[in-house]
Amino acid sequence: MRILHVIRHLEDAGNGGVNAAVNLAYCQAQAGHHVAVAAADGSYRKLLESEGITFFHLDHSNKIRVFIEGGKQFYKIIHQVKPDIVHAHTMLGSVLGKLWQWCSSYGLVATVHNEFQRSVVLMNLADRVITTTKAVASSMHQRGTPQAKLRVVPYGTIGSPRSTPTGQLVPAQLQHPAITSIGGMCVRKGMHDLIHAFYEIADQFPEAHLYLVGEGSDRSKLEEQVSHSAWKHRIHFEGFQKDPQRYLLSTDIFVLASHKEPFGLVLAEAREAGCAVVGSNVDGIPQVLDYGKAGILVPPQDVKALAAELANLLSNPQLIQEWRHKAQQNLDWLSVDRECQEILRVYQELSPTA
Repeated sequence: MRILHVIRHLEDAGNGGVNAAVNLAYCQAQAGHHVAVAAADGSYRKLLESEGITFFHLDHSNKIRVFIEGGKQFYKIIHQVKPDIVHAHTMLGSVLGKLWQWCSSYGLVATVHNEFQRSVVLMNLADRVITTTKAVASSMHQRGTPQAKLRVVPYGTIGSPRSTPTGQLVPAQLQHPAITSIGGMCVRKGMHDLIHAFYEIADQFPEAHLYLVGEGSDRSKLEEQVSHSAWKHRIHFEGFQKDPQRYLLSTDIFVLASHKEPFGLVLAEAREAGCAVVGSNVDGIPQVLDYGKAGILVPPQDVKALAAELANLLSNPQLIQEWRHKAQQNLDWLSVDRECQEILRVYQELSPTA
């Protein structure tokens, strides 16, 4: 099968949608398919090209002039690749894929990575619309996506070609008990809620430390806020990390306190690493945590509830060990190989003879 993925960029910058698309393209090439990627350049290009994947530069700027130029670029790309499937991971990819579909015979597939964006309705131009969880599929249906187009294929991250094998990683040197969150430093990820929850329990558990891994628009504001607190020496802003798994391997409790979260790839990574996991009961998070069997679910934006769960874990080390064990059960469905196979079956609906 000849497959063209349209991705925003190839930077290793902690973008879940980009990471998932890179995983998929690599896995498909490894399975013997002819794969090409159209994207802005980035450090993942070398990884993809090592597996024989062809790279084409495609600018994803929102400026009209660049959109027109992107349309011309895309026309040239599809005539060179002659794809059976164009898989759009961006709104621009969905629009350009539909624009030029009339002059080719490819099937158009779109994956919804950020359902909370208003422009995501442009994904409905595709022949099939893939969502990563049932919750996102329901939301997209309410926003006009025909049920006949929708397919639910959860992300896979275990076995990712992007990741350094766990056995080759040196765990980060953290102070224990260590509470960690990995993600963008922004309101949507609930980092400020986690900080305030830590304030609530800090005096009760004076040896606990909080590690925040990632970059984002609110980092300086959060650091300023923490700098005036009595617990500033126990809250650590670690910035973007190329191998965030090093932190997961040393973490006692992993928290994802997002207000909105279509999936949360990092939750799968935290489960694989054997962390006790706490996540917001919102969007795709419950599904990733096996609806509470693999991690503790708390109401989103509820600092008191989050603090209570952290206090309960920190006061009972045996309970942390129990949740560590639960997190590592039933992980097969979170593998990259499983996702790859399920998405190929979606492709075959549109190109059965390819």
